[in-house]
Amino acid sequence: MLKIAHIESPFATKFGVPRQAGLAGYRCRVVFEPEYRVAEAVRGLEEFDYVWLLWQFHRAERSGWSPTVRPPRLGGNRRVGVFASRSPFRPNPIGLSAVRLLAVEILPDLGPTLLVEGADLVDGTPILDIKPYLPYADAHPEARSGFAPDAPQATLMVEDPCGHLAALPPAEREALRQTLALDPRPHYQNDPTRTYGFPFGGHEVRFTVGDGILTVQEVSVKKS
Repeated sequence: MLKIAHIESPFATKFGVPRQAGLAGYRCRVVFEPEYRVAEAVRGLEEFDYVWLLWQFHRAERSGWSPTVRPPRLGGNRRVGVFASRSPFRPNPIGLSAVRLLAVEILPDLGPTLLVEGADLVDGTPILDIKPYLPYADAHPEARSGFAPDAPQATLMVEDPCGHLAALPPAEREALRQTLALDPRPHYQNDPTRTYGFPFGGHEVRFTVGDGILTVQEVSVKKS
């Protein structure tokens, strides 16, 4: 597969990344590989509000594949066909995400870049292609959605009694709150004594969950 770009995301690991695009308002940047840093290649893209990112599940590749998977949406207990899911474990590890396009920017050192919002990608994810989103062709709100009929909703109340989130800039702080409220834990984990954590925007975020409340325990600068 030909890599044309990669994404700069606040998520350095898979843990914590929202399970679909557009669920939280954090910003990412699509950076083209040197041979594709040509301004003419994105001419006109600024006229679109959303774009499709086709990308590679580069951290989920396996030597074989299974015809059935256990989607997190079903609690990891029920199997469905791999082609009836968005599981990363596929014959070809290709992902597809519709993200909001905030700006097309020409940077001195990187050439044309795309500032996007809500991408469900880990930092460094290879981008295979970019296409404009067309509402008349790509949006079908009346369509059935199988075992995922509704968008995931915030299920946790986020509490930060010690003000740890103040270490983040306001926009990142709100995006992180949205992410935490969606419950980033695996569906099969529900241990109120366990401390969870993941890196976000150069910080290490640690939290506990109990009785529907997520409590932020620490937000520290991640050591390199």
